[in-house]
Amino acid sequence: MQITKENLTVVIVTIKSEKVIENCLNSIDPKVKKIIIENSSNENFIQKLKSKYKNIECYITGKNLGMGTGNNIGIKKSTTRYVMILNPDTILKNDTLDQIFKISKMLDFAILSPISDKTKYPNFKMDKENINSENDLFEVDQVDGYSMVLDKLKFNEKFFDENIFMYLENDDLCLRMKKRGEKIYILKNASISHLGAKAVDEKFNSELEFSRNWHWSWSKFYYRKKHYGLSLAIIKGFPSFINSCFKCLIYFILRDRFKLKIYFCRAAGFYNSLINKKSWYRPRFD
Repeated sequence: MQITKENLTVVIVTIKSEKVIENCLNSIDPKVKKIIIENSSNENFIQKLKSKYKNIECYITGKNLGMGTGNNIGIKKSTTRYVMILNPDTILKNDTLDQIFKISKMLDFAILSPISDKTKYPNFKMDKENINSENDLFEVDQVDGYSMVLDKLKFNEKFFDENIFMYLENDDLCLRMKKRGEKIYILKNASISHLGAKAVDEKFNSELEFSRNWHWSWSKFYYRKKHYGLSLAIIKGFPSFINSCFKCLIYFILRDRFKLKIYFCRAAGFYNSLINKKSWYRPRFD
């Protein structure tokens, strides 16, 4: 079945994204349905978007549920077969959707993504030996979560793992689909620009850095344990945990509070995942 403007919905999860979201929305064909999931209680932000843009639905979660859970809410509220997951700090090129519509005529896929316009930072992972530079379309193992077109029929309503608050939720989704024999593709003649770590207002950078370090450690252990077993997760993660504890001691002595908290968050994220505690840490945006 071909993707069209009528059977595609774009889902965008936002939080403190006022400075970037409009560039993203302006790059999307106005005839394509859009669903915004705002991970806060910011009613003013939602009302502003609804008054400015057509063909848009906006929902407020009331609290920060994370990217995976927010995306799941948007996917389940969509009524179309195809859903395009976008981060608010992305911008589609003028012909990106047209190229996706065109290639979908002859393609069976679970996940399809345009390619990043930053060649130094590819938005996919694969065996390099399998890359054929002459093909506009090539199969990959994983794509980054900031841009993913999903065929909902391939997922049996099992989308992002809601245990993961932040990081590796897209890796987990892709790996689960690959294990089922489904196809994941990158389309080279359709590109997307990703600002990178700009989805949240920069004034919250410190809080975001603490959250990133905590959740990166938590999610890595959880992901490895889920797919490769507890023993490997411990073997792979324990050296970094010990190093983080040592760095905490060093920066405590040096009275560097920022770096002390960074490494404390790394150690704490690993420890909480190790003892099977939920991914509870949340950045403060007040």
